[in-house]
Amino acid sequence: NEKRKVILVSRDINMRVKCDSLGLKCEDYNLEQVVDNAEGLYTGFITHRVEDRLIDNFYEGIPVFLKEEKIKIYPNQFIMLISTTDEKKTALARFKNFKVPLRKLRDFSKKGIWGIRPRNKEQQFALDLLMDPDVPVVTLVGKAGTGKTLKALCSALEQTLELPPRYRKIVVTKPVQPVGRDIGFLPGTMQEKLLPWLAPIQDNLQFLFGDDRMTLEMHLEEGKIEIEAVTYIRGRSIANAYMIIDEVQNMTQHEIKTVLTRVGEGTKIILTGDIDQIDNVYVDETNNALSYVVEKLKGQSIAGHVTLLNGERSEVASIAADIL
Repeated sequence: NEKRKVILVSRDINMRVKCDSLGLKCEDYNLEQVVDNAEGLYTGFITHRVEDRLIDNFYEGIPVFLKEEKIKIYPNQFIMLISTTDEKKTALARFKNFKVPLRKLRDFSKKGIWGIRPRNKEQQFALDLLMDPDVPVVTLVGKAGTGKTLKALCSALEQTLELPPRYRKIVVTKPVQPVGRDIGFLPGTMQEKLLPWLAPIQDNLQFLFGDDRMTLEMHLEEGKIEIEAVTYIRGRSIANAYMIIDEVQNMTQHEIKTVLTRVGEGTKIILTGDIDQIDNVYVDETNNALSYVVEKLKGQSIAGHVTLLNGERSEVASIAADIL
């Protein structure tokens, strides 16, 4: 019917590419977009110019408050105070609300967390949130090698296996989403089928245990550490646990809502991922589950977010993430 305007609406990127090649009008399903583009995603960090004396007061322990009419800031957002007279004079703080003074960050640079120390200010922000029981939802976004999963796991081990334990167990999960072409069905029991998908998590855990496979397997057998696919989480109620969901950028908004509603009393949940590495053809950087949670919960006092910027895995990983 040439007289009618026909538009094909699809979330399948491959379908939209085919439509473009055929000259057909095609649009994405925009209702679920939470940001216009990836650059507009909330970062969890802001800089703010203040009088020189306020920075001195902050370091001396004198309460420093922000004025609501002078800055737009969200609960648990990190802020760098910069002196109006000397740009090199700065202070890093965390904001809670306008009625509470700015809080200093906890220093993990000397002792570290389970032997892991922060290598940049964003990792310092992440550990500050990960070790805070008053912030039960933490989101970490960053390119490959920025330390998202490793920081989440070391914080989990510190608060679950060290005495006195803050949480009863660690639950680590991720969506089953292949990179590139799938190799088909995997043989064996459910646990054996899941092993290839969860191998990256086990690699990180083995590194944190100093390649001590026996200790890791002991904690797995005792149920102190649970590693499973997100596919089987529906119907569960997970209480008093430190829960980490990796590769959240491959999940849909419906899936992450299902997961977050599984969280029971006393549970802390960490969502990590890289919105530049999405393997699910039905989501993109503006409407995936990770971007969705970051934007929707940024105004809530129960949630905190950090965008990690610097790759620390290796020089190869950092250059590949930036250039390729």
